Amino acid sequence: MSFEALNLNPSIAQAVAAAGYSEPTAVQSQAIPVAIAGFDLMVSAPTGTGKTAAFVLPALQRIGVAPAKHGRGPRVLVLTPTRELALQVTSAVSKYSKGMRHVRIGTVLGGMPYPKQRKLLDSPLDILVATPGRLIDFMEQGKVDFSRLELLILDEADRMLDMGFIKPVETIAAATPPTRQTLLFSATLDGGIGQLGKRLLRDPKLIEVAAPKARHENIEQRLHYVDDGSHKSKLLDHFLRDVDLGQAIVFTSTKRGADRLASKLFEEGHAAAALHGDMNQSQRNRTIAKVRSGNVRVLVATDVAARGIDVPTISHVINYDLPKVAEDYVHRIGRTGRAGLNGIAISFAAPDDGWQVRQIERYTGHSISTHVIAGLEPKAPQRSSHKPPASRFNKGGKSGGGGYKGRGGSAGASASAGAGRTAGRWNKPAAVPGAPGAGAARAKPERSYSSFRAR
Repeated sequence: MSFEALNLNPSIAQAVAAAGYSEPTAVQSQAIPVAIAGFDLMVSAPTGTGKTAAFVLPALQRIGVAPAKHGRGPRVLVLTPTRELALQVTSAVSKYSKGMRHVRIGTVLGGMPYPKQRKLLDSPLDILVATPGRLIDFMEQGKVDFSRLELLILDEADRMLDMGFIKPVETIAAATPPTRQTLLFSATLDGGIGQLGKRLLRDPKLIEVAAPKARHENIEQRLHYVDDGSHKSKLLDHFLRDVDLGQAIVFTSTKRGADRLASKLFEEGHAAAALHGDMNQSQRNRTIAKVRSGNVRVLVATDVAARGIDVPTISHVINYDLPKVAEDYVHRIGRTGRAGLNGIAISFAAPDDGWQVRQIERYTGHSISTHVIAGLEPKAPQRSSHKPPASRFNKGGKSGGGGYKGRGGSAGASASAGAGRTAGRWNKPAAVPGAPGAGAARAKPERSYSSFRAR
């Protein structure tokens, strides 16, 4: 199928062609005609399959038709779980609408000043892209008019469920006209997502594209067992000094761990920076801009970066801390191998992390091969288990490093809140032999690293 066969508005079709696309992906070819026909839609497809265009193009097609009702409120609302995704969707809308006349786009998200966004909501809008927390804030102030909303789009609905945003999403949906069309996109339609769909959608059409185990054929996945924090740090240093590594994202389970590791790597001479939910949006934008420009070679991030960052030059993803939820593993490693390129995903596992490895392998349907670096072989025996070990680290189920709690939550929030539980030998960078005391050791890296971030 070609994009011409989708009968898109000529201006939209020209913008798609100008972007270099001639054939729609599987999710686009299936979802776009159904969405344009006006049906509610539930779509399950993995990351990197073109889901954004699958809902942006039908939204623009609708905008090309005269509105049924005049006013200042948006005709289309797109809800995303993270700020990065909101900005990515806004960028896609701008790209595909550049040939259309007077398409008014707005973005409302956390971490940015309120006055500018408040002024935006007072202006006529066609498409509003928002994160649930900030949008709820403006709704409570009476600043949002949904009276002419025609289309509600939930992007990465499974992530919104993980982040605790489902109640805000339902509150927002309840404030929109019951006649709206609703499109729900998710990596999975299991469990809570299916229930959410039943509550918010009317007789939705179901589309499922690509099972998880069919993904990432162009990404080589490796597993390295580590004895302790010192061993893990040596392995990380080994990989970061590999000349074949272009740029890397190193994932940690906590925000504090991300800052600490980025500071340590910066002091060791790596062009490193952190990205996590405690940074305001301006800081996050500057950091991502540095990654895109090549000024940052190593991005140390929590799961806030697992979705919504599309940088083709990311050659390696390193799971410094294993994700607590298997789905997050897929989204993490999906940051490499973009735009048809090959990528490498490396995961570090403690001797008793076998249960997490098995959980990931069951979810992906792919066995992760164990590798050993000469001179850096693990000495501790592996304690492979299909159940999480009974310890204080595993109380409370799957909530962990990737957990989000409530409106405005951010990556690693629950783990940071419980720093006393999680700050163990797996999260701390190794001590440098001959280094001064702990307090002094922290002070110097934080000053120099912060000045680097400020630039």
